[in-house]
Amino acid sequence: MVKFSKELEAKLIPEWKEAFVNYWQLKKQIKRIKLAKLPNQPLLPQPAFGRSVFDSLRSISSNFLSSGDKSDIIRLRRKFKKDTHEEVYETELAQLFSEEDEVRVFFERLDEELNKVNQFCIRQESEFVERGEILQKQLQVLLELKQILVDRRRKNSSVPRTSGSGISSPSPAGDSDFSENYEESDETNSEISQTDEVINAMERRGVSFVTKTKKKKPKMAMGIDIPATAPTRAITAITNRLWEDLVTNPTKEGSVEYMTKRKIQCAEKMIRKAFVELYKALGLLKTYRSLNMVAFTKILKKFDKVSCQKASANYLKEVKRSHFVSSDKVVRLMDEVESIFTKHFANNDRKKAMKYLRPQQNKDSHMTTFFVGLLTGSCASLFCVYGFLAHLCGVFSSSTEPAYMQTVYPVFSVFVLLSLHLFMYGCNLFMWKITRINYNFIFEFSPNTSLKHRDAFLICTTTLTAVIGAMVIHLLFRTAGFSASQVDAIPAILLLLFIVLLICPFDIFYRPTRYCFIRVIRNIVCSPFYKVLLVDFFMADQLTSQVLLLRHLETIACHLFARIFNTYHPKTCHSGRLYIEITYIISFLPYIWRALQCARRWFDDPEDFNHLRNMGKYVSAMVAVGARVTYSRRKDNLWFTMALITSVVSTIYQLYWDFVKDWGFLNPNSTNPWLRDDLMLKNKSIYYISMALNVVLRVAWVQTLMHLKVGLEQSMLEFLFASLEVIRRGHWNFYRLENEHLNNVGNFRAVKEVPLPFREIDSDH
Repeated sequence: MVKFSKELEAKLIPEWKEAFVNYWQLKKQIKRIKLAKLPNQPLLPQPAFGRSVFDSLRSISSNFLSSGDKSDIIRLRRKFKKDTHEEVYETELAQLFSEEDEVRVFFERLDEELNKVNQFCIRQESEFVERGEILQKQLQVLLELKQILVDRRRKNSSVPRTSGSGISSPSPAGDSDFSENYEESDETNSEISQTDEVINAMERRGVSFVTKTKKKKPKMAMGIDIPATAPTRAITAITNRLWEDLVTNPTKEGSVEYMTKRKIQCAEKMIRKAFVELYKALGLLKTYRSLNMVAFTKILKKFDKVSCQKASANYLKEVKRSHFVSSDKVVRLMDEVESIFTKHFANNDRKKAMKYLRPQQNKDSHMTTFFVGLLTGSCASLFCVYGFLAHLCGVFSSSTEPAYMQTVYPVFSVFVLLSLHLFMYGCNLFMWKITRINYNFIFEFSPNTSLKHRDAFLICTTTLTAVIGAMVIHLLFRTAGFSASQVDAIPAILLLLFIVLLICPFDIFYRPTRYCFIRVIRNIVCSPFYKVLLVDFFMADQLTSQVLLLRHLETIACHLFARIFNTYHPKTCHSGRLYIEITYIISFLPYIWRALQCARRWFDDPEDFNHLRNMGKYVSAMVAVGARVTYSRRKDNLWFTMALITSVVSTIYQLYWDFVKDWGFLNPNSTNPWLRDDLMLKNKSIYYISMALNVVLRVAWVQTLMHLKVGLEQSMLEFLFASLEVIRRGHWNFYRLENEHLNNVGNFRAVKEVPLPFREIDSDH
């Protein structure tokens, strides 16, 4: 049987951990009560002449006399604070305990926990109720917009026009609520535009328009007149542009109507997502209430057991009457959200609605684990075969090594580096899972389609097995006497197959993850034009650690295009002028993308200058990389000095940002020296070792300047340091997300804040 403390730790909401009952602290206090009681146990008097037949009767009578009504020993009083009018609970001990001080401390802490849970539940309930009211208003406006669009189509299809902006006759009165009594019977009504028509109809429905003119171009906003009893907030239209499209009569009506329909569909999708998140939040609050109720019940039972009295019945009775247990707002609001969602977003199909509101998570399959083990063994076996064949074929001899390294090595190194990154990501997923870091919420992944650590390992082992198998086939064909041009097509075919698999539209091999990856890469490449999400700049940071992979992709593309256009010269793809210029661009691209993301984030949030400081870090890294690449080409003292200075400055900048901003370390006032107050790992020494390891791997560029001889060929040495950088990045990922998770915990963020399509303004505007 699992202890409740472990069950609570496994089921509690990580982002709300501080708001839960501190069950472990209360258990420690009960242990103190137990220890305080031991020395005070009265010794039973031993009879001088043996036992008497009346001893048992004396024992029963004494127990009966001492076990009277103990329900009033503990009294829980409900009070209200004068300044905040908040309801608080205070315990009074009507009878002294032998261990009075420890019992008093226990109930003081229990009162604090009860008040904390109550106040948190009240705050969350009021927030969710307000959010539900806002969503209902948003939905009402959306329905009115859709009705206007339907009525407009109906009129345009049934009523002949007399001019470009007028109508010849009124619509039928029964068509819609918005279409009644639009026009007078006078002939001048034929000159009324559709704009005035829709405005008049909406005003009769309680909608007011505020018109502002700028350069003789009207812009309109819509507000809903709300009764005095309703909240003093009104909702305006999606955008001014949407209303201009909807209520004006442009020349190209069909295209504008199509755009209006698309915008309404986008608004509907946003509102639907907001309802899903609200339902999820309500479910979390329901779990929060039930777990805390069980925690109070368990801890009071432990107290009764230790104190040998049934003294907590009154306390538990008041707990059951408290707000977080007795309130039914959460259940009623959940039922209301279910009915609204089923009616408006699922065509009254409850089963379909529940698929959105309660998505089922895919369970880990034992087949995945089996295939990971099978492919790992296959990968190791194929690698041994490859090493044996490479030795027999003399691939790494002085005569054949240059050609092999120029044509085959870049392709295979790309897949190996990618597989290593996937392996590190799988390790990250495993560590985030066991430390209960909610990475799906942070990255905004769907829990039922996101990768698990076993899935990442499966992709990694599958890729490595295919790549090493292709390397073995390549050597076998070379030994069989095939020409170099035919054999060297194998790496290109392998690369083409992986690209086809990546963009494959069929629902095979993790299609949601593949498409999410493509979408994120698109956002990175077009950084200034998309709002930057955490997953976007997180992936862009990964690309800054894969500069060698991007350079090898450049080399592969050079060889392929040279062969396609019959201009193949191997030297031009490694030492040509154009190749060198493109190398600079490839080396800068990840840092340029990341700097543009920082600029866009500052543009969206101009008050936060940390985005500009972060951009300065990537600009300094770009300068350092450029200086090192130039020094590798020119080899003179001037560029050596510039490369050294820029690299040192950039490294110090990066280390500061890693430790202080990304990881949240180096806090001199922290309870954990030079770390942070909250840590997910229990062993603090791991954090210090990680900091030292990050410093060592950050200064790996020293080898490119000093040209230290380690007995490896230059290309293999570059691959080794690129692999170390990938390992450093995987190591960095864990602490970066840990810090982000703890920030969410500090702000009690457990669900996403979905932006709503309709603006909110004060009702008096």
